[in-house]
Amino acid sequence: MKKLTSLLAVAALAAAPAFAAAESYKDVPVVDVNCSKKVAADPDSHTRECALKCASSGYGIVTSDQHFVKFDAAGNKKITQELKSSSKKDHLRVDVDGTLKGDTLQVSSVKLL
Repeated sequence: MKKLTSLLAVAALAAAPAFAAAESYKDVPVVDVNCSKKVAADPDSHTRECALKCASSGYGIVTSDQHFVKFDAAGNKKITQELKSSSKKDHLRVDVDGTLKGDTLQVSSVKLL
């Protein structure tokens, strides 16, 4: 019994970091890395045209406290496809889920609103 309890405790501790890093952001602005500092105060003014021109720099979101969280390569690919198929000119907002590792979000899903 003691061995089983110890094993379960170790398993729970090993799993805890994976769950702690899961993040979900709803209705947040998405911008390219090149413009992230320039538009942090008003990210909704950033245009789709500019975002697509700067696509090679990657993308991320601006949180409510003006912190920029970068997307991983898979997230960049997903949002680029969404931006290309959109007709929105500005006010680019997304719902995004993923795992936060440092300042980079490993995107599991992203949807342009």
